[in-house]
Amino acid sequence: MSETGRGSGRIRATGRRRKGRTKGRRAVTTLAWVAAGVVVLGGGGLGYVYFKLDGNLHGVDINGALGTDRPEEVDNGSQDILVLGSDSRHGDNGKYGTDEGGARSDTAMVLHVYPGHKKAAIVSIPRDTLVSRPDCVSDNDGKTPIPAAERQMFNTAYEVGGPACAVKTVEKMSGIRMDHYVEVDFTGFKKLIDELGGVPITTKKAIKDPKSHLDLPPGTHQLNGEQSLGLVRTRKSVGDGSDLGRIQLQQAFMKALIGQVKDVGVFTNPKKLYDLADAATKTVTTDSDLASVNSLVSFADGLKGIGAEDMKMVTLPVQYDPQDLNRVLPLEKQGQQLWQALRAEQPIPASVSEGAAGDKSDAGQIVKSG
Repeated sequence: MSETGRGSGRIRATGRRRKGRTKGRRAVTTLAWVAAGVVVLGGGGLGYVYFKLDGNLHGVDINGALGTDRPEEVDNGSQDILVLGSDSRHGDNGKYGTDEGGARSDTAMVLHVYPGHKKAAIVSIPRDTLVSRPDCVSDNDGKTPIPAAERQMFNTAYEVGGPACAVKTVEKMSGIRMDHYVEVDFTGFKKLIDELGGVPITTKKAIKDPKSHLDLPPGTHQLNGEQSLGLVRTRKSVGDGSDLGRIQLQQAFMKALIGQVKDVGVFTNPKKLYDLADAATKTVTTDSDLASVNSLVSFADGLKGIGAEDMKMVTLPVQYDPQDLNRVLPLEKQGQQLWQALRAEQPIPASVSEGAAGDKSDAGQIVKSG
């Protein structure tokens, strides 16, 4: 299989990636990855389709905003993508709550694609993780300095400094350069699921959460967009009621979503593919290197062979903060093992989860695909 080059979104026949970046820049959530994947409409020669889809896309200049003070760019065929779900309550998202300022990254995942593009790992970062946030600039004007700060919730990086600050924070945590950035919001998530025809999941227990507008009895369900959003937002009604339990639900849902994309024949049904691509390109924000149909086609072509069984999903190793049980702290030793394994293109060792709170929640046992 040919490989996608770091920082370019372009598949090269040689499988080797160019080190330099091309000019330019900015599918839950691997949902955003799937959203990108469904844009593999290309090759049909329909110029008006490209024009329309290109016009839907919105990109942000991550590379320009971050400059050169970043982890080294590795040239081995791997890829790292920061995928964010935005919790903004503006516009159509208003019914999910009141905006208390800027939007935050309600869901955050690092997608690591191994060289050869046959395996991948997904690291979920709890939004309540207390981190050392690096210095950034304001997302409002791109100029006003935002000083570095200790013990800051991870999702505030996006709130104060937008996508660039979120990427910078992840790169500081991991020592891994992010090649791409993909973001999707509540309304976009629902539209994508509805265009897909829903996602089948089985609940072993009833889930009833008025805050996320979800009421599911035990059994098998074909979740529509609203129900899917409710599931990935549910927290208080599953596990210990924490964000860690919600992450387990999100990971179970993503496996079902990826399987559904293949089962409904998205890649062989031009009408369904176009409708899904139209919805996806209207609702995702990417780094500018991906903000064209051609780039997304190449990017997705390098990922579509990776199924749910080919992905290792983990939560960043954390423990509850003794000072505030509503927050979590990264476990330094296990975190180093995690990021070191990805930097070395090795499988994530089981020891990463030893003593960690995230992957111990029973919330992930409540939902399974199909």
